[in-house]
Amino acid sequence: MSDKLEKIALTPPTHTAPPAKFSHGVKKGNILQVAGQVGFLPAVEGQEPVPAGDDLRAQTLQTLANVKSILEEGGATWEDVIMLRVYLTDPAHFAEMNDIYNEYFADLKSVPSARTTVYVGLPGDLLVEMDALAVLG
Repeated sequence: MSDKLEKIALTPPTHTAPPAKFSHGVKKGNILQVAGQVGFLPAVEGQEPVPAGDDLRAQTLQTLANVKSILEEGGATWEDVIMLRVYLTDPAHFAEMNDIYNEYFADLKSVPSARTTVYVGLPGDLLVEMDALAVLG
């Protein structure tokens, strides 16, 4: 019998299968890593993923919802998140994204304890991507 903890791949029903050999989230023991999520609307079988809108607000709120659904699939909540990384395509979006972020987490007892924001290129019309690290228990 092995003492090695099993890795559990997480793909909520709201998400399509990843386009390559990775998971939307992975849980091992009490650690849950959410892979980079973007603002795609919930999956519709047989259809390509569709962005929530063409503006930062719609995409950011959908991205947060997508991260949350993976957290929940793994038995976590925002309270368990210890690191959140935000990837923006345009530095000019930083202040607006912070406003949306602060609004979203306004009622949370504790927000993610650390956050990094970087600027990247994303495919198509995507404006924001986020990933999260949670520790349960």
